[in-house]
Amino acid sequence: MRLAHPVLALLIAGLPALAQGQPAPVAPGPVAPLPAPPAGAPPTNAPPAMPMRDVPPSFAPLARQLLPAVVNISTTQNSQARANRPDAPDMPQAPPGSPFEEFFRDFFNRNRPGQPGQPGQGPEQQRPRRAQSLGSGFIIDTSGIVVTNNHVIDGADEINVILQDNTSIRAELLGTDPRTDLAVLRIRTDKPLHAVQFGDSDSAQVGDWVLAIGNPFGLGGTVTAGIVSARGRDIRQGMYDDFIQTDAAINRGNSGGPLFNLDGQVVGINTAIYSPSGGSIGIGFSIPANLARNITAQLRETGKVRRGWLGVNIQQVTDEIAESLGLQGGGRGALVARAQEDGPAAKAGIRNGDVVLRFNGQEVREMRTLPRIVAETPVGRPVPVVLWRDGREQTVNVTVGELPAEPQQAAATPAPQANRPTELSGLGLRVAPISPETRERFSLKPDQRGVVVMEVAPDSPAAERELRPGDVIVEVQQERVSTPQEVQAKLEQLRRQNRPSALLLIETAQGQRFVPLRLRGERGSPG
Repeated sequence: MRLAHPVLALLIAGLPALAQGQPAPVAPGPVAPLPAPPAGAPPTNAPPAMPMRDVPPSFAPLARQLLPAVVNISTTQNSQARANRPDAPDMPQAPPGSPFEEFFRDFFNRNRPGQPGQPGQGPEQQRPRRAQSLGSGFIIDTSGIVVTNNHVIDGADEINVILQDNTSIRAELLGTDPRTDLAVLRIRTDKPLHAVQFGDSDSAQVGDWVLAIGNPFGLGGTVTAGIVSARGRDIRQGMYDDFIQTDAAINRGNSGGPLFNLDGQVVGINTAIYSPSGGSIGIGFSIPANLARNITAQLRETGKVRRGWLGVNIQQVTDEIAESLGLQGGGRGALVARAQEDGPAAKAGIRNGDVVLRFNGQEVREMRTLPRIVAETPVGRPVPVVLWRDGREQTVNVTVGELPAEPQQAAATPAPQANRPTELSGLGLRVAPISPETRERFSLKPDQRGVVVMEVAPDSPAAERELRPGDVIVEVQQERVSTPQEVQAKLEQLRRQNRPSALLLIETAQGQRFVPLRLRGERGSPG
């Protein structure tokens, strides 16, 4: 969730207690020593405790150095009166939790023109009002380049950057990237500016100290400390999710602010929190600096972002899929569900069912790492791609294309089942060939090929894999099928080979995906 909850949260002050140290409780009597291990006993597997090093006695010197480079972002958006736009704010938005919030609410409720008992104009003659919001940012170049979140300035008619000395400067928007929630601004001033640099976020380890500086609830220059809690978090904000998780307190208004390491380098950009209450509960997320560095550089130079594009639809390789493909080492890589026609992958010979193991020398540990690796590859560069195909590794060379606008997909409408479906024994499926009747009932594409699913038995292998009526079986074990008989023959062949599962390529309105189905006896078939 974005930093969008106007609720203050109490923080537990555990960090100072660690720094100052507390005396250990005194035992009421003598303490017996621990018994010695018996002779010849094997050593324990627990690693020896490592002493903590480089723990600062205070963050004050670092905070003094960094605070001048952190700025507040104030945005204003003109809004029509509520009579013309019922969804628009009807009063200025003070920082949540500030004393002005209740003051403005009471004032406008008493003095709004057209209210009962109030003289003046009716609601249709109310003047447009201005909605305000606050966020954070930081200066990366003394020429006036400022980085923040896209959602901080999205839709703003006016953007102002407020320096540490409360100087407010009108900002120019250089560019935004909604896919990574980044924006770059420029300010012009005769005042000397302080700047900070991006660090290497890949070197940040779980447990490292970090500082978050920002403008929570309009309280500018707020410094909080914590550690890196986790790396590589996917919070379902987009295809490039790779967030740093931290327990440093982050609240509304911290959006766009920096996360520093103890060297004073920006290792993350604070973007989101997880909170059932709206305030910090110690689970915050920051965009890693190594991702932001390239994006902000492009926005600064051209105002837009060019990303590499492979032209494939991919899915996670599960252990069952890996077993079906003979891929050793369990689920890894990215399975190509569809190579888009005329895309870079299809032109290079990448096919449906290939597993991408390495791209341009970088290992693809799981599906979601591939889009980030490809996106960061320069457009037009030829790169080697290592695939798993036909039970062995193969290498193809792909010339990376430029990511186009996201395509729109139509939704299919489920329909009544067709007559005389064919039962696939042991899978819990009844299927039928694609006919004009089934094409119309399931809203299939005119050029759709394969075998359509008509029924799915409850608690069957197919139901466990969330197959539904209207799904189309395009391939079985990476071989195309067009009739139920071809599907049955392929399944029987796999059973004779004592294969534990069958790999089906399923097409839905949302695209294609590979589904491994366990092969078993007659149980679970629709009756």
